[in-house]
Amino acid sequence: MRAHLGDQLVVESPATGATRRDGEIVGLHHEDGTPPYDVRWSDTDDVTLVFPGPDAHIRHMEHGRPGTPRGSSRPDTGEAQALSEAAPPPGTPNPGDIGRRVAVERHRHGLSREETARRARISPAYLAYLEEQPADPTMATLLSLAAALDTTVTALRGAGVDLPPGQGHALLHPQLRDLGPEECRRLLSTHGVGRVAVSTSDGRPAVVPVNYEIVEDEIVFRTAPDSVPAAAVGTEVAFEVDHVDEAMSRGWSVLAVGPASVVTEPGTVRGLVRRAHTEPWPGGARDMWVSIRPTRLTGRRITPADQ
Repeated sequence: MRAHLGDQLVVESPATGATRRDGEIVGLHHEDGTPPYDVRWSDTDDVTLVFPGPDAHIRHMEHGRPGTPRGSSRPDTGEAQALSEAAPPPGTPNPGDIGRRVAVERHRHGLSREETARRARISPAYLAYLEEQPADPTMATLLSLAAALDTTVTALRGAGVDLPPGQGHALLHPQLRDLGPEECRRLLSTHGVGRVAVSTSDGRPAVVPVNYEIVEDEIVFRTAPDSVPAAAVGTEVAFEVDHVDEAMSRGWSVLAVGPASVVTEPGTVRGLVRRAHTEPWPGGARDMWVSIRPTRLTGRRITPADQ
């Protein structure tokens, strides 16, 4: 018997062949995949060391979907057909995206893989597997990871990507406090996605998201000369960034107001291109750099009243 991280251990009744218990293999003790295994049982969420008996077999998981069990004494076409029919419907989030979201949340909290694995009660090797492969962890493992990363299973699965943030309940005793300039600068950080508010050529207001960078206390972003964000040039504009913690019903926002201008000096433009953390998400030719020099920087944070 050999297994990989993420495979399922299935224990069946010797008399009827029905599944008595199953769980996800979250830890290996031998590099060749032979027993024993650390198994998170689906019925209790407990992780135990298991030496499989003759009534157990491995259900291998390939590319985030159940594959034909290798090394099992009970594979047949009926089981393969049932697994195929259980495939997720079109539009279901790619299982590989779960690992990316786990990695993003882990980095956001400043946690190592070892610390995250300890909190979630899984092996660091299994966490590495989740982050690097198109895995499809069990609900029990997702719940443990969500708790370890102070987020939700919904957020890790990306099921709410088409919903506006902040649909949770408000705090029972919220506290709204103003942020100082230094904390606002820290929250702006070095780059990210923010919203710029402009008046378009026909005099109508518009708010559009842009990928931005912070360079020497100025907010810079790339756009196209004929785009809506380009209307910021030569005017005083508002630029806003925020973050909402859905699990804890808290968040913050920072608003910068100041004049916007085009960056024209060739050396400065080359430096901005070289230092940019990402290409503009909308794609296309966006070679016009716009700089906003904040003259007013304000922010607010919502937290529980006792914090």
